[in-house]
Amino acid sequence: MEKRIGTITVLIKDRQETPAINQILSDHASVILCRQGLPFRERSVAVISLIVEGTMDAINGLTGRLGRVGGVECKAVVTKG
Repeated sequence: MEKRIGTITVLIKDRQETPAINQILSDHASVILCRQGLPFRERSVAVISLIVEGTMDAINGLTGRLGRVGGVECKAVVTKG
């Protein structure tokens, strides 16, 4: 399967979910090229941006697992095949 490059933006509204999010990111470390996080403490929100490279199955698997965590929203943008 063809590898693609993309970005995933993760918005975290419930900071108590941070351990679960970090575990998911660790489980998918093979597709993550770069990770940048920014906490907005005054708004009780955090943003993580990821640059990823992998198959669509791998990228969708990561996005899907993150999206199922309570208090988390995420979106992916990926190069066309």
